[in-house]
Amino acid sequence: MITRATTQAIPQSIIRNRQLTVEELKTLNLPLTIQGDTITISRSLRGWPLQQPVTLSLNKVLAVKEKGLINYIISALIGERPNLIPYVFDNQSLIKMARHFLRHLSGSLCSCYTYTSTVQRYSTWLGYSPDLIIQDAKPIGNIPDPQRVQNHSGYLDEYIAQLQDEGLTPSRVHCCAKHVKTFYRANNIKLELSAPLSRRVTYKDRAPKPEELAKLLDISPLREKAIISMLALGAFREETLAKLLYRHVQEDIENNITPIHIHVEAEITKGKYHDYDTFLGAEAAQFLKLYLEQRKKGSQRIPPETLIAEAPLIRNAMSRTPKSISSKEIRKLVHELYVIAGLIKKPIGRMYDLRVHSLRKYFKTQMLALGVQPDYVDYMMGHTIDTYHDIQSIGIDKLRSVYAAAGLSIRPKTQVSKVEALKEIIRAWGMNPEQLLTREALAEGATTYKNQTDLENHQLVLLSNQLKELIRNEKTS
Repeated sequence: MITRATTQAIPQSIIRNRQLTVEELKTLNLPLTIQGDTITISRSLRGWPLQQPVTLSLNKVLAVKEKGLINYIISALIGERPNLIPYVFDNQSLIKMARHFLRHLSGSLCSCYTYTSTVQRYSTWLGYSPDLIIQDAKPIGNIPDPQRVQNHSGYLDEYIAQLQDEGLTPSRVHCCAKHVKTFYRANNIKLELSAPLSRRVTYKDRAPKPEELAKLLDISPLREKAIISMLALGAFREETLAKLLYRHVQEDIENNITPIHIHVEAEITKGKYHDYDTFLGAEAAQFLKLYLEQRKKGSQRIPPETLIAEAPLIRNAMSRTPKSISSKEIRKLVHELYVIAGLIKKPIGRMYDLRVHSLRKYFKTQMLALGVQPDYVDYMMGHTIDTYHDIQSIGIDKLRSVYAAAGLSIRPKTQVSKVEALKEIIRAWGMNPEQLLTREALAEGATTYKNQTDLENHQLVLLSNQLKELIRNEKTS
């Protein structure tokens, strides 16, 4: 027999009350000074003193509850705009947006900084804090009010109009609108614009010419020569180059293998979507080797360095202890070299036509002009392509051959002399031509030659005879 169920009391929903402890916070590799109820940050992650120390509420930081999220927020902002750090911890809506980037997207530090900076400008324009903006759109609980959401769409339209009136480019306006919409969406509010925005690029950069890059190398110190050649011949983004370690090139450097293979892990790429492989041609390899030898010897300012696998490939020039160069410093160095070389002048608009990214564009345009298949070029640049797994599966040796066959370089190649051509042929037969020439020079004694041409003609005769001898021996064997 069916009986009517008696009404039971609905249990209360569970709430997680545990916060982080100060001891757990201290385990983070961050320059935090905790005194009483405050946290002070007076140095950057790289140990440099901040122009203005940052003070945070300890309770607000502990209330975030996630160590990884705290580390992400501070790491993203301390190197660019440290004063944004307390701004984020004062607004739960910004913490939610940062968590969205860290937990559901790539965890890009740059994204956290740029989006937070845009939202700050938007909230200043609107006249309310980020938390009050979200509370206005969700007046009751966590459910957005449709009418108020419509109002906020109108606010964003007005903000876009002001940005356009200020002369921002269409692509920049589009990015700002995207940042603000992401802020709302991370807080469960979906905004729709009245009309789509143009994404037209106004200030395009260009690929530098080989002679321009050669001029850049002529005026650059050794470390900067390595940076320029690696960006141009390896197609690295500056953020990736700054994170490379000696272990990335150690095997090929120590075994004198050229082109140098570099496997780039997903963790140090833009977006962290996948790993990829690229190479360094002869010019970049030469500058890098000389730069590493210079570090081993040391200088008046920097003591000699013993290179270990985890040593930074390109180090900061000011620190006595090995510290990686920052991507910001790379951008600054490259721009200053462009200016010194007279390659760029004051821009008509907001952007220069030659930037750090232009060196990646040099790699792509030159490789395509040299006949390399576009998919191979995109793979070596770290782009996501449909044939990614097919290209990766052919192996490093095949990729190295493709790169080497292209002959990518900055300076024009000099014509190979007949002597060098014969040397290569003799090496292919398994002999050492340098040993032959040295042996003959010792046997001849103190022979002098009128000029370099006479010396080369003499070497040509010796090498030709050696090659003939090798061919005869091959026939009779």
